[in-house]
Amino acid sequence: MVQAYILIQTNVGKARDVAAKVAEIDGVSLSEDVTGPYDVIARIEAEDVNALGSLVIAKIQDTPGVSRTLTCTIVHV
Repeated sequence: MVQAYILIQTNVGKARDVAAKVAEIDGVSLSEDVTGPYDVIARIEAEDVNALGSLVIAKIQDTPGVSRTLTCTIVHV
């Protein structure tokens, strides 16, 4: 299992809507609107890195109002 935090920038005024829509996506365990340089932070998990990439590209980036994402994969050192 691969887990990551996705930092999401949205179009102006769309953070609440984006957070709600992202929360509905399978594989998203948490989606919160936040302050700072990013508007939404989501925690996701997928079977492997390829599935994680597909989830981000095909589902999260395709959500209306999303302008940019940054994927931070969780590592245990």
